[in-house]
Amino acid sequence: MKKRTLLMSALALATATATLSGAAHAQDFPPKKPVTLVVGFAAGGAADAAARLIAKKLGENIGQSVVVDNKGGAGGSIGADAIAKAAPDGYTIGMATVSTHGANPALYAKLPYDAVKDFAPITNVMSVPSVFVVHPGVPARTMQEFIALAKAQPGKYTFASPGTGSLGHANIENFMHLAGIELLHIPYKGAGQAMTDALAGQVNAMTDNLPSTLPNIQSGKLRPLAVLALKRSPVLPDVPTSPELGYPGMGDGGWFGLVAPAGTPKEIVTRLNAAAHKAMAMPDYLEKQRSISGESMANTPEQFARQIQAAIERYTAVAKRAHIRLD
Repeated sequence: MKKRTLLMSALALATATATLSGAAHAQDFPPKKPVTLVVGFAAGGAADAAARLIAKKLGENIGQSVVVDNKGGAGGSIGADAIAKAAPDGYTIGMATVSTHGANPALYAKLPYDAVKDFAPITNVMSVPSVFVVHPGVPARTMQEFIALAKAQPGKYTFASPGTGSLGHANIENFMHLAGIELLHIPYKGAGQAMTDALAGQVNAMTDNLPSTLPNIQSGKLRPLAVLALKRSPVLPDVPTSPELGYPGMGDGGWFGLVAPAGTPKEIVTRLNAAAHKAMAMPDYLEKQRSISGESMANTPEQFARQIQAAIERYTAVAKRAHIRLD
């Protein structure tokens, strides 16, 4: 009985010590050192642009600099793994995307991180829509016309993707299922090569982030038929969304949110959530966000966690139907 009492006392002391330690870390955050925001993609892309925009304003609101660290490769998985394995003290956070925390967990047989268990969601930050485009040589000016063409000649029309298992591949596989059409997939080694052949008319269609596609739309080199987002884009007000066309199962488009390593004290997560929301309401932030075709997507940690889970479930279903499984 005495040994049991001593054991219970030791466990209680350890729990109290851990609780006090977590509280101390939360009180210390953030004056000691800069915060690192890890992005799993190279500089210059949509994820990087979103990260640098929120980092500047987040730093102003917490009174400490927030430094962006690009760790690109493996579809964002290298960066996501670095976030997951960082100390849960608030000084390393990361950018979660619909690729790293939606498509990748569904499409890859082995990932070095668990998109749910290894992270503490902070808030979603920004949605940046994808756009479905066709070459002007395709005799379709609306999505309904394109679907009719594809149904009349299954397998004739081609679509480009940045590679097998990429988000662009998964999105069009999902669309084919929902629309009841069959397109021929042409995978490339990156979005740049896919775009080059789409512009040349070597492939008929593709999806890509709106910011990178917009110049070619505005010049008439590509024709937009649908936007993958919950609402129409201000820069393409005449182009319908997937839900408007009757395909809500396409999801909520591309998004970029903030996560911390699992175990980060709740007080720190709450503080970062409030600071990010304050940033997303600043007029100069909103102006710059519009310049990259972004829309604010602020939510609570719990809501962001549900959004991540919904993305994983959606792309898991796509992967099973299309028999996509990558090592």
